[in-house]
Amino acid sequence: MTATVQIYKLGIAPLFDRLSDREKRYGHYLSRAAWSGTRIVLRQVSPESLAIFDFILELYNSCRGDFEQLSEADGVAEEDLEAFLEYAATFLSNIGNYYGSGDQKFIPRTSPGALEKLASQSPKLSSLYTEIQDSIMAIPPFTLGYPSIVAQSSYYPGAMMGKEEIALVSKHMDAHSILPENTRIRKVTDNTFEVLQASVKATDGALPLGITDSSASVSLVRGDHAEDLKKVCENLSKAAEYAANDAQKKFLAQYIESFHGGSLDVYRDSQRTWVADRAPKIENIFGFVEPYRDPAGIRAEFEGLVAIADAEETKLLSKLVENSDKFIQRLPWASPENDGKGIFEKSLFEPPDFSSIHALAYCSSIIFPGINLPNYNDIRQDVGFKNVIIANRMIAESTAMQWPFIDDSEMEVFQKHKYPAYYLWVVLHELLGHGTGKMMIEEPANKFNFDSTNPPINPLDGLPIKTWYKPGQTWTGQFGDLATTLDECRAELVGAYLMDDPELLALFGFTDDSAIRPGDLTFNLYQQLGVDGLRALSNYNTDGMKWGQAHSRAHFAMLRCLLRDGDGCIRIHHDLGVKKLRVLVDRSKIPHGKKALGGMLLRLHMYRCTANVQECRKYYEDLSHVDEECLGWRRTVIEKKPPPLLNVQANTFIDDDTVTLREYEPTITGIIQSWYERGV
Repeated sequence: MTATVQIYKLGIAPLFDRLSDREKRYGHYLSRAAWSGTRIVLRQVSPESLAIFDFILELYNSCRGDFEQLSEADGVAEEDLEAFLEYAATFLSNIGNYYGSGDQKFIPRTSPGALEKLASQSPKLSSLYTEIQDSIMAIPPFTLGYPSIVAQSSYYPGAMMGKEEIALVSKHMDAHSILPENTRIRKVTDNTFEVLQASVKATDGALPLGITDSSASVSLVRGDHAEDLKKVCENLSKAAEYAANDAQKKFLAQYIESFHGGSLDVYRDSQRTWVADRAPKIENIFGFVEPYRDPAGIRAEFEGLVAIADAEETKLLSKLVENSDKFIQRLPWASPENDGKGIFEKSLFEPPDFSSIHALAYCSSIIFPGINLPNYNDIRQDVGFKNVIIANRMIAESTAMQWPFIDDSEMEVFQKHKYPAYYLWVVLHELLGHGTGKMMIEEPANKFNFDSTNPPINPLDGLPIKTWYKPGQTWTGQFGDLATTLDECRAELVGAYLMDDPELLALFGFTDDSAIRPGDLTFNLYQQLGVDGLRALSNYNTDGMKWGQAHSRAHFAMLRCLLRDGDGCIRIHHDLGVKKLRVLVDRSKIPHGKKALGGMLLRLHMYRCTANVQECRKYYEDLSHVDEECLGWRRTVIEKKPPPLLNVQANTFIDDDTVTLREYEPTITGIIQSWYERGV
């Protein structure tokens, strides 16, 4: 079947085959735990996603995977069948009917009546169709966001809630020390709200969360996603029988305790234990982790990642880890204090575990190329963190169709340098981007992690700092909807800022004598900054006038910085007549570009370290504002957008007491078959 999508395969067989039988069993049960979270993600995406998911799998079941018979025997036009199957594969790859990158809703490109014909294949299909017949095609909502006439959020089911109401419920939760990551809020009636907390254990009755200065009725209801979390826990318990060490057994037990009772304090403890499990053969990430899709920026999507480490690829990353201090001393906030790293940097950069891993099971609405966790800043500062590069994802993406913003005369050279430049940018983003910085914090009992009688000097204005985190305040709590995009932007800036450092590039084998030379790699990075800034506009929703993805907003802001302050380092040429956009980089002015990026990086770093929300919002919202010229660019970007990038992943099974791996063809049918055989 012809399709307007690109499909990549997350290949894993060679690394899986090298595992021992015990390791394979550990990986298998962890994978089953990860995929058991699928329905949690679907429930977090949209009200209709669960029924659409079941409709797709039941359609596969009804024809035993032979979709051609539907067209031949039941009068479904071939083009309608192809359109729906393409929709199905897109839905499964994004685990929901909104794109994981960008959060825009997508609908089947079928003719009227086609879905009804497909639904006639079985009574179950017919029943499911009655649930989705309106919502699957409904536009609006156009995007995920604060509930409105143009957007929806399943983090806030029930009656439509406003920002002020969400903030009010958060105030009640804070007063009762209930963390938000694993919760949703349901508005029951005016001034009556339920906080739905994810847990296997359900409460017999609602637990009141009253506070003295609010008339709202807010209560805690445990047991959200109970059945799915029960399956997650059952598989985690089986995995623990094959764990390689006590640390793994401990964090798996802590995961189970947290998912069972809903306690995020226990989950935080699991992250401390997980960080201590260094260089595992099989890596994992579980929990309500990333808050990108919550419009308030505090509630997190469930995620399950299981991956196998590649020892040879990890060796190369270890070189950078060993030299981290040297490159931190070259960042814009560095000063003579603190061994040359400056006051706004941790005294000791604890070398983190940094691994190149290949995904065996990645249950998430978006598959990231790199990850830095945990997200809790106090744990990161006190205990440490881990970095991983998802190598099979990066390899697959490097072969994808390119956005057409580089001139044809430069495309061959651009392609040659794109993957190594992108790989190194991601590595720096994760290690030195997310891994650096020291928050200025006041703790209870008048304790500070800086000299409050002689506050450090802010390099932005040369004056002592005036703001910091007060007792109980956190980065995400203070910066709210800006927190995730600011964090990603700052990390991207660190990577880009260091990408012209000859000593750093030489660690990865890029010298004047290598096939790919340092100057060419840096030039390519600036081309990518331009391309990523333009393609980010595809994730800007003009109906709601909002950004749909944290990284996209960050990339656009960086491009605007270079255009505004880079002294001609980057220019954008837009030919409206033929709808052509081109990124033009002046190699001689890259030093000016670096200076501009360094200034932006210093601002974001200082705003973040000192909790200066007011100045940060003013600066970042101005820099990421989409004006009329950029809206014109957006129209061309949308018209030239490459087909969506979908993924197909393997499954593991236990056959005759032997763990086996089954990989699938990178086709639409392969994606649907893989999900059907997953049995979730």
